[in-house]
Amino acid sequence: MPLLAAHDVPASAIAGAWHLHPAPVVFALIAAAMFVPAFARVRRSDPALAPWTHAGLFACGLVVMIGPLVSPLNRAGERYLLSAHMLEHVLLADAGAALLVLSVRGPVAAGLLPWPLHTAAGVLMRPPVTLAVWVAGVAVWHVPAVYDRALSHPALHDLEHLTFVLVGPLAWTQLIDPTGSGRLGIPGRLAFTVAIFFAGQVLSDALVFSFHAYYPAYADRPGRLLGLSPLADQRLAGIVMALEQLITLGTCFVLLLRELRRGAVRRDAVRA
Repeated sequence: MPLLAAHDVPASAIAGAWHLHPAPVVFALIAAAMFVPAFARVRRSDPALAPWTHAGLFACGLVVMIGPLVSPLNRAGERYLLSAHMLEHVLLADAGAALLVLSVRGPVAAGLLPWPLHTAAGVLMRPPVTLAVWVAGVAVWHVPAVYDRALSHPALHDLEHLTFVLVGPLAWTQLIDPTGSGRLGIPGRLAFTVAIFFAGQVLSDALVFSFHAYYPAYADRPGRLLGLSPLADQRLAGIVMALEQLITLGTCFVLLLRELRRGAVRRDAVRA
C-alpha cells in the first residue's frame, strides 16, 4: 500500500490512496509543540491537574483531524464525492477540534498560547465575534465557485483546511470553556451551542433538500464512486454534516444541561 499517491487516483485504486502531505505534518508538529510543554509543566507541579487521559484526548484529536487528510478519504473527497469531502471537513473542524479543546481543560490551557497571541485571542473569544468568524469560515468555503476552485488549487485547499483548523477550536473553546473563565456561563454556552447548530443546519439543509447539483467539480466528474449520482452524493453530504453536528453539539448540549441542573440543585440545597 503506497504512502504517497498521485493527485488523480482512479476510483478502483482509492482504497490504497494513502499519501503524506506537508500541511497536516506541520499542523501536528505545531500542535504538539504547544501542548507537550504546557502539559508537562502542569503535570510536574500537580499530576492531578494534567492526567494522562488529557494526553490521550489530545492524541485522539490529532488522529481525527489528520487521519482523514492522509487517508483514502482525502482522495475520495477531492476527486469523487462531496459527501466524503464533507466528512473530512466535519472531522477536521468539529469532532477533532472538540477533542483537542477537551484535552487542554484546566491549567494546561492557561499556558498554551504564546503571550503575543493573547490579545488577538481575547478579541476572537468575544462570543459574537467567535460566532461570526465560525459562520463566515464555514459558509465562504462552501460557496460553489470557491469550493470548486479550492479543489483545483492545492494552496487554496490548504488555506481552506487551515480555516477549519482555526475556527473549529475557537468555537469549541466557547462551548467547553477549558480555562473555566465563566465568560458565557452555562446558559450562554447552551445558547451558543444552539446558535452553532442552527447555523450549520442552514448549510446542511441546503444540501439535503437540493434539486440540482451545486458543485460542477463533482457533477461533471465522469467516474462515480459507489454508484452515487451527483445529487444523491450532495444530499448525503448534507446528511453527514447534520448527523455529525447532532452527535457532537447534541452531546455538548446535554452535558451542559445536566451541569445547569446540578447547579440549580446545589443552590436549592444551600438555601434549604
